[in-house]
Amino acid sequence: MADTVLYEVSDGLATITLNRPEAMNAMNIETKVAFREAAQAAAADDSVRAVLLTAAGDRAFCVGQDLKEHIGGLMAARESGSGGGVMSTVQEHYNPIVRALTGAAKPVVAAVNGVAAGAGFGFALAADYRIVADTAAFNTSFAGVALTADSGISWTLPRVVGPSRAADLLLFPRSITAQEAYELGIANRIVPGAELAAEAVKVARGLAEGPTLAYAALKESLAYGLTHSLEETLEKEDELQTRAGSSEDHVIAVQAFVNKEKPKYLGR
Repeated sequence: MADTVLYEVSDGLATITLNRPEAMNAMNIETKVAFREAAQAAAADDSVRAVLLTAAGDRAFCVGQDLKEHIGGLMAARESGSGGGVMSTVQEHYNPIVRALTGAAKPVVAAVNGVAAGAGFGFALAADYRIVADTAAFNTSFAGVALTADSGISWTLPRVVGPSRAADLLLFPRSITAQEAYELGIANRIVPGAELAAEAVKVARGLAEGPTLAYAALKESLAYGLTHSLEETLEKEDELQTRAGSSEDHVIAVQAFVNKEKPKYLGR
């Protein structure tokens, strides 16, 4: 894995760190490949019970596509007459990253330390929980460079802020402060920038020590309920609750409650 993305697993917590602070963690090809590999590895590893997505530096979480690299590909494509092949990065990189984060059977926490723009905004929204530095900002950015939405943001953003507000943010890109992001539901928690790393690790590690199967079922239930009828969702809840109820963690939790003890979950 390239050093533009760092990957570490410790005590059930996988930490993915975007590591191009000098480029505001922009996505060049090397970084996209490494990010895809890290996200897929975390999702597939049963020993990983939570994922923390973070970024190096204090200026940016991720500003999306590396436009300096991108313009070279555009010019080469125009000269060769290959058309839109340069945009294959959406299918090859962005889509698999978002699928891995949203589909992981474990909670994903994003620690947003600075600007999250374009695909960077989309990656943050692909997480289940977002802890945001008080100096961070969000921007859809796509229309500003004559592009449409990618990185799943046309699916995630309206589900967070509503269709009307999502249309406004996409059609008229602007910087959204941490406080406004909190008010819109984009940020789940705001902390001082100096406290972000410690707070994010605390939250993510707490989730890694929690009832992993229950968290996975909650993720699945929420995603399902957004696109299905009440009756279908009730059936899905029954299916998932039966699964969660047969887990070792459920027995541990009930026994701990009865004994007035803190449960020590096994993640199974």
